[in-house]
Amino acid sequence: MKPIQITGFLALILITSVCIPHIGNAAEVSVFSDTQNVHIRQLAASCAACHGSQGNSVATNVDDGANAVLAGVAPAEFTEKMLGFKDGSRKATVMHHHAKGLTVDEINQLAVHFSQQKRVVSKALKSQTLKADHE
Repeated sequence: MKPIQITGFLALILITSVCIPHIGNAAEVSVFSDTQNVHIRQLAASCAACHGSQGNSVATNVDDGANAVLAGVAPAEFTEKMLGFKDGSRKATVMHHHAKGLTVDEINQLAVHFSQQKRVVSKALKSQTLKADHE
């Protein structure tokens, strides 16, 4: 059986496409390793308490003190804001504490993660009055 020969150009294409990750647009599958994915998903899950599941907070009017929607935000915008929280140039109530605990690489990976999430517009539920009859 003869070994298969691969031309130099084809070999270069194969090697670079497998070994050198690139960050593409939000429609592409994540380029992070499984370990990175787990870590970033865990970090992103901690954001859900304020920013909603997968970055879709219910309240979207940030001017009124509501939490920003992170889903679908451009990675550059997310990174810029997070780095502003991290260095203190962007004012916040608690975000500066969260951002200071992240590395720049984690911020960049979170930016890609949230850019890949589908933005879902939802409205806050109306307040309800509970009626209870106690006899």
